[in-house]
Amino acid sequence: MTPYHDWLNPGDNAWQLVAATLVGLMSIPGIAILYGGLVQKKWAVNTMLMAFTGFALVLVVWVLWVFKMGFGEPMKLGPGILRAAVGVPHTILGSDNQNQALIPLLDGTMPKFRFSETTLAYFQFVFAGITPLLFLGSVIGRINFRVWLLFVPLWATFAYGVNAFLLWGGGWWSQMGALDYSGGYVIHLAAGTSGFVAAAVIGPRLARDRERAVPNNLPMAAAGAGILWLGWNGFNGGDMYFSGANASEAVINTNLCTAVALLTWVIWDLFAGPQRKPTFLGAVNGMITGLVAITPAAGFVNSFGAMVIGVVAATLVWLSWNKLGRTRLFKKVDDALGVFHTHGVAGLAGGLLVGVLADPRIIVYLGNGKDVQDVSYGGWLYGHHPKLLLWQAGAAATVIVWDAFVTFVLLKFLSLFMKLRMDDAALESGDIAAHDEEAYPDESLIGAGVASVAGARAAVAENGSSAPPSRSRWRERLSRKE
Repeated sequence: MTPYHDWLNPGDNAWQLVAATLVGLMSIPGIAILYGGLVQKKWAVNTMLMAFTGFALVLVVWVLWVFKMGFGEPMKLGPGILRAAVGVPHTILGSDNQNQALIPLLDGTMPKFRFSETTLAYFQFVFAGITPLLFLGSVIGRINFRVWLLFVPLWATFAYGVNAFLLWGGGWWSQMGALDYSGGYVIHLAAGTSGFVAAAVIGPRLARDRERAVPNNLPMAAAGAGILWLGWNGFNGGDMYFSGANASEAVINTNLCTAVALLTWVIWDLFAGPQRKPTFLGAVNGMITGLVAITPAAGFVNSFGAMVIGVVAATLVWLSWNKLGRTRLFKKVDDALGVFHTHGVAGLAGGLLVGVLADPRIIVYLGNGKDVQDVSYGGWLYGHHPKLLLWQAGAAATVIVWDAFVTFVLLKFLSLFMKLRMDDAALESGDIAAHDEEAYPDESLIGAGVASVAGARAAVAENGSSAPPSRSRWRERLSRKE
């Protein structure tokens, strides 16, 4: 007697679980140590803790109701586009999710996958889980941790659930034919949009922190960036839902586009950058740009298209970062790690380029589940009608407007009950004030007989302050006692 259901393919099931694990590693530890290395050292603990808690929060609401909002039966909100906006919230905690996975459509169903709904749910969760962690980079260094704990599950419900259904779960844009292979819109454009709006609503970091935003550990950031790059093999390699030739095409396209984008950014820095010098941070930005830009296109373009996307996206994002980022608006809105540029602009560029570069000979299934022989369009470059480019632009506009609206409303609602931004006294001390922990304890203070956390508590008691004093004030106090 076989241990497998007759519909289950062990190879496909195993690949989906491996791919999901690779994507999960991109969040923890990938994003945690990348962002934890890029921020000032006083925010390393806060950044890592928000990454871990954000991942956990999304998983809880995912199994309770959000998965079915993105990949369930359409909610009967009314005729037309309203009915095609989101799925009915429902839990997957029972045992009936061991059945064969499928995605219901408004006019039928997608081809049944050769693994269980449990596998589909976990694979899709890791995509949902990484999205708020990406826009965390926009609000690092000032967001109230309690706000983060409430905002993440609310955003996953009202923003991500709708995005996923519209483009992946059989919603209106997938019915129209818009394509988002692995989340250029659902994840990255959403993160860039929401991050920028959140940064504007919450307010900036301390002025001195913005002026001296120096990474605390570049080797640590390099490790996180490397995990992101290689983890992206699961991000894009798993999104055809079977371990066939299209999966390997997506993987090689992902790596090729990333390599080209990284080198393009380094060349721009070398010949047109502010200092005319290549930088490691610039290379990381180029790497992320390439990974993001190929995400909506990885299984729809050939390798030539992947290289074109790498050059075009890296150039656009470099210009956005170095030119647009210096305008008054972007100086006012404190997007700490430039998520708007490397995720928002890159995701938009990659998604639009699908409308130009999608190769009908590469595509196995389009977003609406129809076999390639049944479709009458591809990329504009291949002589097809430009309507695919129009659908790509329309889907992007929908994600931008909806996610900006949801983010603004949720934060304004939370602001009625709590402060969105930590007070300036807490911002001075960072992790000590927020969590009573440090990533890099000060050895000079420990050697003087004052443990960092204990010293902070004693200082609070001595000063009657709501936040511990800065390191320099600790040193002054110790020198006076000596």
